[in-house]
Parts: sequence; C-alpha cells; structure tokens
Amino acid sequence: MAHQEHEDPELEPEEMQSNSSFFTGLGRDESPGEDPSRPRTEPPAAGPPLGSGALDGQASRYFAALDSSVGDLRQRAQRLIDRVNESRKEDHTVMSGFRESLLLKVSDLAEQLEEQLFQLYSLHNEQIQERLHELAEVMERVRQAEDELQQVCRTVEAAYKDLCLQPEA
Repeated sequence: MAHQEHEDPELEPEEMQSNSSFFTGLGRDESPGEDPSRPRTEPPAAGPPLGSGALDGQASRYFAALDSSVGDLRQRAQRLIDRVNESRKEDHTVMSGFRESLLLKVSDLAEQLEEQLFQLYSLHNEQIQERLHELAEVMERVRQAEDELQQVCRTVEAAYKDLCLQPEA
C-alpha cells in the first residue's frame, strides 16, 4: 500500500523522485536536503504557503494518492467482510446439514431403542405369564390341600366325638 503513491501514471520519473522526497520528509522534523546525523540548532524555515504552485501540485497528487489508498483499503475491507459473510453462510449450511444428519441418526437410534424395549417387554410378559400360570397351579394345589386338611379335621373331629360319646366299660 505504501508504494501505491508511486504508481500514479501521470508522474514522470523526475517527478517521482521529487515526489518521493516529499513523502519521505513527511512525519519527520528534517527537511529532505538535511543530513539527519547533524544536530539541528534552529527550527526549519516555514515552507511556501499552501497556495503556492510547486507544493500545491505535489500536495494534490499526494491527496489523490491518499484518496486512492483509502479507497483501495475500503475495497479490500469490503472484500474481506464479504468473504467472512460467505464463510459464515457456508458454516451455517454445513451446520444445518449436520443438524439434519444428527436428527436422523438420533431418530433412528430412538426407534432401535424402542424396538429393543418392546422386545424386552414381550420377553418379560412371557416370563410373567409363565410365573402367573405357575402361581395359579400352586394356588390350586394349596386349595386342594386346604380341602384335604379340612376333610382330615372333620374326620378327626368325628372320631373324637365318637370316642367321647362311647360309654365307659
């Protein structure tokens, strides 16, 4: 960017040299012809007024180059912003695709889990049915045993009554 002021096609080689000495003197406290190693004793003399012809031409070329540099910076910044925005759009597209893919996988896994649960429920239901059938058989045997026990109790009671009612001989 610093070299763009030298790319002005209107400048001739001699003007570029005078122009570059103009630019190199900017921002420093020495004039272009002064030796920087020699100490200064007095402030530099004021240059020609801004309206003078020689400096005015250089200044206008400097400001034109500066405007061009600022414009180029703006364009580059805008291109960078556009690239960042495009990159964000691509990232959003990738994330959307990832989200959809992930949702499909999660949905498939949930269906598989549900099927496995139903298989477990079916297996447990069969086991529960077997146990309930066994319990029903045991309860029937308990009822039969109760009936037999009651029959035995009645028989013992009848025998006791017969023994108690017999005369003593």
